[in-house]
Amino acid sequence: MFSDRPAPAAVPGPGAPSLVVVAHGSRDPRALRTVTALLDRVRALRPGLDVRLGHIELNEPLLTDTLATLEADAPDGAAVLVPLLLSRGYHVKQDLPAAASVSRRVTLVAAPLGPHPLLTEALHDRLAEAGWPVDALAADPAARRTAGVVLAAAGSRDPQSAEDTRRTAALLGERLGGVPVLPAYASAASPTVPEALRALAARGRHRTAIASYFTAPGYFATRSTAHAPWIAAAPLGAHPAMARLLLHRYDEALVKPYAAHAQAAHAEAVHAFAAHEPNEQRRTYGPPVPDTLAAASSLPFTSASASTSAHHLTSA
Repeated sequence: MFSDRPAPAAVPGPGAPSLVVVAHGSRDPRALRTVTALLDRVRALRPGLDVRLGHIELNEPLLTDTLATLEADAPDGAAVLVPLLLSRGYHVKQDLPAAASVSRRVTLVAAPLGPHPLLTEALHDRLAEAGWPVDALAADPAARRTAGVVLAAAGSRDPQSAEDTRRTAALLGERLGGVPVLPAYASAASPTVPEALRALAARGRHRTAIASYFTAPGYFATRSTAHAPWIAAAPLGAHPAMARLLLHRYDEALVKPYAAHAQAAHAEAVHAFAAHEPNEQRRTYGPPVPDTLAAASSLPFTSASASTSAHHLTSA
C-alpha cells in the first residue's frame, strides 16, 4: 500500500534544485486539474522542495514561461525537468533537452516515467478500482484463462516508445499473475485498441479490460476506453505511486541526468525519426495544435532503476 508520508530520499535545503514537472497539455479541463492534484501530492511527500509545472503546449503555464519565472526568482538556482510522460519519444529526446540548453540556469533533464514498477502498481490499482476481480482470478485458474487486458497508450512513431510500452505491458501481465496484456495505441502506431481486443478474443480471452496508460484524462484516453467490452480503468492521474516516481526521477537526475547518458546515444535515431514527423508535431513550443497530434504525450526510458522494486521505493 502506498503512503503519503514524506519521501525519505532527501530533505531539500535552500539551494536544492527546483523540480519542474513537464506535462504535455490537453484541451480537456480534467487534465490540468489532475496534474495539479498530482503536484500537490508531490509537495506533500517532499516538504520544502520547490515544485513547479510547465506544459509543452495547450495549457498554461508553458514550460518556457515556467523557466523564465524561475530565472527571475532565483537566477543562480538550478532546476530538474521531470517529464510527466510515459515513454521515450520526441519531447523527451529533443524538446526538453533543447529547453534546458537555452536556460540561463543549470537545468537538468530527468528520464521519462516508464517503464517502472511503480507504474505497474498504479495500473494494477486502477484496474482493481474499476472492478478487476483480483482475488477471484487468483483463486480460479479457469477464470484466468478467459481474462485479458489491453494496455491503451497514446502511441508514437518512435519505435523506442513502443518498446517501452511493450515492457510495461509485460510487467503488468506479471503483476496480474500471468494474465496476457497486449499494448495498443490511440494514434500513430498499431495495433489499435479494437485490434488488440480482437486478438485477445481470438485466443479465447473474452473477459477483457482496458488499462489506461495515460497520465491524465483527455481525448486519447476517452476514445480508447470507449471500446471497452467489460471494464475500463481510469488514467494514472494523481495515484500516490505517480508522485513517488516523479520524485525518484528527480533524485536520479541529480546523479545522472537523462540527457547526459541518453541524448548522444539516441541522436542519430532521433534525427532520422524527426525527418519523418509532421512539421506541426516538431514545434517545440509553438501555437496550440489539435489533441490528435499529441501522440507523443507518453514517453519512457528504461533506466537501470527500472529493476528497483516498488516495495523498496515506497516502504522506507
